[in-house]
Amino acid sequence: MDISFFWIGAGLTALGYFIGDGLKNFKNPRGSFSGYPALIKENELHLYLGLSKEEVSELLLKYPEVPKIELKGTTYYQYQQFREWFSSINLNKKIDI
Repeated sequence: MDISFFWIGAGLTALGYFIGDGLKNFKNPRGSFSGYPALIKENELHLYLGLSKEEVSELLLKYPEVPKIELKGTTYYQYQQFREWFSSINLNKKIDI
């Protein structure tokens, strides 16, 4: 009989934990994870933009003022900041990519 109370207690504890963990993001159903990394390496940037590697290389050469971070010789781009910059450039001009 005592062992059954143990399992009921353990089950209620687990239930409380999972409900509490789910309520952390109650007002933000997507949670803190948006599906995209915070920092993207330069050689992986084409995967997130839907462009070819050559098109991304030409874009980065044409616009050297792109917001970026360089750490130990590796160039990273902050995803949100890069998307904001990319949408703010004048897309009415013909971009030769």
